[in-house]
Amino acid sequence: MSYPPSLQSVVDELGRFPGVGPKSAQRIAFWLMRQPTEDVQRLAASLEEMKANLSFCERCFNFAETGTRCPICLDERRDQTVICVVESPPDVVAVERSHAFNGTYHVLHGLLNPLEGVTPDRLRIQELIRRLHGPVSEVILCFNSNLEGDATAMYLSKLLQVPGLVVSQPAAGLPVGGDLEFADDLTLSRAISGRRVLAD
Repeated sequence: MSYPPSLQSVVDELGRFPGVGPKSAQRIAFWLMRQPTEDVQRLAASLEEMKANLSFCERCFNFAETGTRCPICLDERRDQTVICVVESPPDVVAVERSHAFNGTYHVLHGLLNPLEGVTPDRLRIQELIRRLHGPVSEVILCFNSNLEGDATAMYLSKLLQVPGLVVSQPAAGLPVGGDLEFADDLTLSRAISGRRVLAD
């Protein structure tokens, strides 16, 4: 069965979302059709506003309003000597939920995966290196416990061999193959509090 072009266009666009298959795209499109016009307009306006006003923090590359730093980097109460390195902005939210970390972040926007063409130059690694010229005493490598996360942690632990700099990783407790974004707050809190130092 074919849908009217205007409906099919929405289904196709929704189907491009991560984790949204054809059936889910159809259900969302049908649901949107049943909503009041003002609700759909409000959704469309919020998406346009997000694209117009949201970018990446010029320091840590977390989400931020365009042309400024994110709220965490702007917060002078945060410990500027510790950087928690994560794969993506949702991981920042996950670590913040644990209430176990009061330092700053650095978002790589990916993990090393040479088979998919993700090499060190595709990540925000050089920007991280430049941040080490400040008052940084510890870098926590907080990645998903999978092949890409382990490879990235190993690569960075060797790259960050700077005198006086401690490179650590969250302690055991995070499930192998699990995503930080879905870890429960208590497990993540204990893993960060009990982090271990990475050494050769």
